[in-house]
Amino acid sequence: MSKPLDVCPECDLLLKPVQSAIGTKVDCPRCGYLLHRPRPQSIERVLALSVAGLILVLPANLLPLIGIRFMGNSNESTLWAGTVGLFAEGLWLVALLVFLASIFVPLLNITLAFLVSLHLYLKRPHPHLAHWLRWWQHLEEWAMLEVYMLGIIVACVKLSDTADVQFGFGLYAFIALLLVNVMLATSLDSYLFWQSIADLDKKTHENP
Repeated sequence: MSKPLDVCPECDLLLKPVQSAIGTKVDCPRCGYLLHRPRPQSIERVLALSVAGLILVLPANLLPLIGIRFMGNSNESTLWAGTVGLFAEGLWLVALLVFLASIFVPLLNITLAFLVSLHLYLKRPHPHLAHWLRWWQHLEEWAMLEVYMLGIIVACVKLSDTADVQFGFGLYAFIALLLVNVMLATSLDSYLFWQSIADLDKKTHENP
């Protein structure tokens, strides 16, 4: 059976799968587009960032994001309470989308990153490592913390003229979680991870 081909995202040139040494960059032979950039200590960075992300998940979801004071009344809102409120109002589809994109998928994304990087760092094989990495790479597109953050900014700007808006610790944790997700995506050396998984599988078969 023929091997799958890679495609240059810039000029659509079909290429054989990259077989370069770990730590070297790969350019498209036709247009010069950078196909692979090595990321030093990718496994260690992903592990550290995923641990930080798991620590930030609870405060980002359960602590108040913003507090509003208007005419002597005050109210605080959390990400989880907002999702529950949408369910209570009967907006089930919107609530489900908010829950998946802002809570569940980012948490699952960070958890998968932690599991994969931990096993690779400890050099411990696992039968589901390849599946975890594949799911992690697919789920990156569905974690939409940036969209929710944009909504918070718009709400704060609109309310600032009529009410006293205060930022809660949950908002700072949410911003930190957003940055962790961005850094996770930029720290992943996909080729290094897949090659490390292949090496672990090879050692497992050689030493059952």
